[in-house]
Amino acid sequence: MRIIVHTGKGGVGKTSISAATALRCAEMGLRTIVISTDTAHSLADSLDVKIGPEPVLLADNLWAQEVDARYSMDKYWGRIQNYMLEVLSSRGGVQNIVAEEVTILPGLEEGAHLLWINKYANEGEFDVLIVDAAPTAETLRLLSLPDTSRWWFQRVMSLMRGAGKILRPLSKPLIGADLPDSDTLNSIDGLFNTLDKVRLLLSDPENSSLRLVVNPERMVIKETQRTYTYLNLYGYAVDAVLVNRVIPPEVTDPYFDAWKQQQAENLSFISEAFGVLPVMKAPLFEQEMGGFDNLRRLADALYGERNPAEMMTRGHSHQIESDGQDGYYLIVPLPFAEKGDLDLYRSADELTLRVGPYRRNIVLPYALWNLDIENARFEQSRLRIHFVRGSGAARSDNHGAAARTASR
Repeated sequence: MRIIVHTGKGGVGKTSISAATALRCAEMGLRTIVISTDTAHSLADSLDVKIGPEPVLLADNLWAQEVDARYSMDKYWGRIQNYMLEVLSSRGGVQNIVAEEVTILPGLEEGAHLLWINKYANEGEFDVLIVDAAPTAETLRLLSLPDTSRWWFQRVMSLMRGAGKILRPLSKPLIGADLPDSDTLNSIDGLFNTLDKVRLLLSDPENSSLRLVVNPERMVIKETQRTYTYLNLYGYAVDAVLVNRVIPPEVTDPYFDAWKQQQAENLSFISEAFGVLPVMKAPLFEQEMGGFDNLRRLADALYGERNPAEMMTRGHSHQIESDGQDGYYLIVPLPFAEKGDLDLYRSADELTLRVGPYRRNIVLPYALWNLDIENARFEQSRLRIHFVRGSGAARSDNHGAAARTASR
């Protein structure tokens, strides 16, 4: 199954492009489902049909779904929520309706969306999955969830399993409920294993592509550049930039002259800034892009005769190269990043890389475990981290400090 995720700043036209892309794939004979992960759903409005939290067949080869986080968690994570509800309801002063609301743990709302992606990938019922993602910030939280949750999850689960037998008799008097039993812990374990599987699926360019939707406006382009940096940080392959609402040449009213000049400059900037990524353009149409007929026009403008499910360009998130001796370079592309925003820390078999407010833990391959970080250089939008052989004592003491200093 091919997965295509459309993301970008709110209001740029992601939903219309997602719907048009799905319709084009379906009419090319590919069994296609388009899902919306935005809490403010507008996919049904774009398709001009009623859809809900389960897939709805709209036409030959075309299904649509607006993912509802509460519905998804009730359906798939009932055991976890029931335990949380028991704990909160047992505390005096917490009403049932309030307890039900706060059982949505931070991150689980985003996790509900990822679970559907995993479901469709495992079932193999569809050829193409189109994701109409939420605006940029929410999408970054969604895609970074497997990375950001792994650290605390591994440690909490280890503590719960190790200390559970000792603390379980004391838990009822202290928190008003028993510690989670093995079935509940297994459910939590399964949840995070699923998130890891989806993370691997979405970061594999053979299976998945992220596409940046942008309007030819400088503020939108700047945010899209930052998004591109963060997606590279987390290892997600971006294979195209889709520019929406370009004023067409047939608009000759002098009122639009300044707009057209500004758009021309911004389009040139987009082509230069995003390098090898193909740039596809759609005009500002004379009406809203709702309903199948208008969506076909949008798909024609973007793709022509091309299959939207194809990989538009091939890229990679990070790579390892030999230095020709006993060491290696770990190379992480970070387009548009600023050197002063980078921070790097080594701990055992993990490398923590921070860019601005976002952080990623890279699990190092075995070949790098016993090597020191000699230096890290940020050149030509790529972070090159040099691993070399060194003394074990110095390595354990200096991993963090050396990496931090080198990244500056």
